Amino acid sequence: MRTHIRIGTRSSALALWQAEFVAAELKKLYPDCSIELVHHSTKGDRILEKPLAAIGGKGLFTEELEQAMYKKDIDLAVHSLKDMPTDLPEGLTLGAITKRATASDVLVSPKYKTLDNLPQGAKVGTSSLRRQAQLLHQRPDLDIQMLRGNVQTRLRKLEEENFDAIVLAEAGLTRLGLEEYITQVFTVDEMIPAVGQGALAIECRSDDQEMLDMLKPLNDEATRWCTMGERSFLRQLEGGCQVPMGVHGTIHKGQLTIKALISSLDGKNCYEGEMTGPCQTAEIIGKNLAKALYEEGGKHIIEDLIQRGILK
Repeated sequence: MRTHIRIGTRSSALALWQAEFVAAELKKLYPDCSIELVHHSTKGDRILEKPLAAIGGKGLFTEELEQAMYKKDIDLAVHSLKDMPTDLPEGLTLGAITKRATASDVLVSPKYKTLDNLPQGAKVGTSSLRRQAQLLHQRPDLDIQMLRGNVQTRLRKLEEENFDAIVLAEAGLTRLGLEEYITQVFTVDEMIPAVGQGALAIECRSDDQEMLDMLKPLNDEATRWCTMGERSFLRQLEGGCQVPMGVHGTIHKGQLTIKALISSLDGKNCYEGEMTGPCQTAEIIGKNLAKALYEEGGKHIIEDLIQRGILK
């Protein structure tokens, strides 16, 4: 059994919380094992003046950590699963996906309680095309402005840059003990979450069998089935964060239901649907739902994004 584990992490407060959470869980399982956190800065952390979609989307928060794993400078890396590309680099794998916290998005507003309460033309901040499209679908009058940075940076900009509201992931705020900022929690029907939102991914080398065995107890089977279907949906469309789409899986009595949406950037054209089947067919469900929404009209949205240079 390994006596020392090096966990790679980004340096933001949320990333550190996630890495420390995994470290604590490993320490419970293996009390004689020493655990070291190794900090890294990623491209997504450094480039804050551009939207995520404009700087590539895929691997923005993972690539540097993956290079450290290749060099064996670290044994594993902890990520928000929603930041993970659907196809991992050769030689790396997801050793575990932890039990999902809430997947919901939330509204944070210093003056207004809900989305409906926002005044006409309200300035709302988000870096997500998915959130932008779903906000505009409900409130086409809103002035959506780009908002990048970690959770604390976005909360600071909320006041400094005079936003009427911003939209964040509920899991990030609750993990940091910042629940008091939440003014409205969107249900997953009101705003379909991002792929894997609320779940943590633990990535390691695929040939490191000892590490894989040690990570097995941290894997949550239900979350893995749900997110496997969600990631299959995304993989089929090959969109990353450059396509306004949401997808969310739930399990009831052994049946997995995946609900998803593909939308135009302005929220005017939304194609939404769901499919259900046995958990073991998660990847097929996700793939078939993506095909169905693509044929229903998602194809025209993706072709338009390519024509406008947003999707390459």
